[in-house]
Amino acid sequence: MFHVANDARFWDRIARKYAADPIADMAGYERTLERTRHYLNGAETAFEFGCGTGTTALRLAPSLRRIVATDISSGMIAIAREKAEAEDRANVAFEVATPDAAPWPDESFDVALGFNVLHLVAAREAALNGVHRLLKPGGLFISKTPCLKEMNPLVRIAVRVMQVFGKAPYVAFLSAADLEREMAAAGFEIIERARHASRGRDARPFLVARKR
Repeated sequence: MFHVANDARFWDRIARKYAADPIADMAGYERTLERTRHYLNGAETAFEFGCGTGTTALRLAPSLRRIVATDISSGMIAIAREKAEAEDRANVAFEVATPDAAPWPDESFDVALGFNVLHLVAAREAALNGVHRLLKPGGLFISKTPCLKEMNPLVRIAVRVMQVFGKAPYVAFLSAADLEREMAAAGFEIIERARHASRGRDARPFLVARKR
């Protein structure tokens, strides 16, 4: 709970700046959206966690019956709601929540989404178990996660220094293999593995996992 509260304050503080920052690899982002849409037919109800300011939820909303997108940061959610209102997206709801403490009943959703967030979750086991609980039998969990263990070791030093000065939240140093083991332990079977970066070495595996 300490990490959630502390990190929520961090993201609240930088929410407006985060919303203004451009996506670093737009081509890679578009590939992720395209591949995600491949698994959607317009009839699904989806749950997203770590939605930030709602960009991805709003981009995917036309391919879904309904999406509930969540984040720990009320500041991020406020911006997401502003964007949804501006776009008049009636099938999108933004809420402050986490997968392990989500208020929705078991097996409420067909699809769960978690983009660029799992490395920021200290209680990943609880989060993954929460995602599993919320999904219907055979439901899909689609994610893309920066795996800092696969990046230059200097990244680890930089993150630690930034954390000392309050410039970075909790960050886990994971590999793709670590992620897959954790997902398997939570009751998921990986059905697709991909890398979508348009340039350089891609340390953000895109994983599609089915609830067993």
